[in-house]
This record gives sequence, structure tokens and C-alpha cells, in this order.
Amino acid sequence: MTENVIAVIMVFLGLFLIGGVVSLLRQGMKAGAAVCGLGAAMALFAGVMWW
Repeated sequence: MTENVIAVIMVFLGLFLIGGVVSLLRQGMKAGAAVCGLGAAMALFAGVMWW
């Protein structure tokens, strides 16, 4: 049960960071969007692999 909760949290964090990527791109901060996108990819990958 605990593993599924952690996986759901990681996927939620990844989706939250994808929203940050969109926001940063709209503001013209490409470097910040790239870093945030890397974090989003890692969080989504961790959530899927943890499941």
C-alpha cells in the first residue's frame, strides 16, 4: 500500500512540474523550463517505475 501512495505522489509531482515548465516557457525562461522539465521527467519516471 505504501509503495502505491509514493508512486502516486511522484506522478502528481511530475505533473505539477510540467505545469511549471509551461509557465516558465510563457515567461521566456528557457533555462528554468529545461531544469524543471528534467525534474518532471525524473519524477514521472520514478513514479511509473515505483508502481
